[in-house]
Amino acid sequence: MKKLYEKSELWFAILWIIAYVVLFSAADSFSESLGFEKIITAPVSVFSALFLFVWVRKHDLSEKYGLCFFRGNRKTYLYFVPLLLIMSVNLWNGVTMNMSAAENALYVLSMLCVGFLEELIFRGLLFKAICKSNVKQAIVISSITFGIGHIVNLLNGAEVLPTLLQICYATALGFLFTIIFYKGKSLLPCIVTHGIINSLSTFSVDGSQAYNMVIAAALCVISVGYALWILKREGKTKSQAL
Repeated sequence: MKKLYEKSELWFAILWIIAYVVLFSAADSFSESLGFEKIITAPVSVFSALFLFVWVRKHDLSEKYGLCFFRGNRKTYLYFVPLLLIMSVNLWNGVTMNMSAAENALYVLSMLCVGFLEELIFRGLLFKAICKSNVKQAIVISSITFGIGHIVNLLNGAEVLPTLLQICYATALGFLFTIIFYKGKSLLPCIVTHGIINSLSTFSVDGSQAYNMVIAAALCVISVGYALWILKREGKTKSQAL
């Protein structure tokens, strides 16, 4: 892996994306065939997250990929209050138990690991590989790739409209997370937010089609608006420093 990484960070990131999509799609399919949600996915998630975490730490890449404390001015980031709002989105329509206690536990564990993996792969590996030559291009590609990647849910039986809505707000969230990482130098706020959003989905109450469209629109507005606020405030801070 080290040789591939040194040869091309971009291809290293792309191969991780492919491996992640294939591995987790297969794990989810096996879990469903066994009739126990995430029974295969959970251990696969934990192993994958630990493997990538150890690899990054072993090669002293923690700072580069944001596995460090946040360095920005929290006041400039509105003390992350918008992130708290985004984290709670899956509870806006109520709370319920969609699965057994054991399945819920495995689901939450899987989703926490997925939040870590997706942030480190898309915001860390992919973004950093591209931004060496073009930061704006890296922001766009990291955001769009993350959003479009959710189209794989169609292969796992998801409905078309919810998947399209997910692609839209995932792209917006991807943009926000990329900006937070780019400006704050830390992936931790993104990892925590992403993991909690995913985890709380197991307790969400299904809404109507209209409700889902409103929620998707709200997530897009909050995410893009917050990202633009950060860019504006960071720009002012730098100007004042000069």
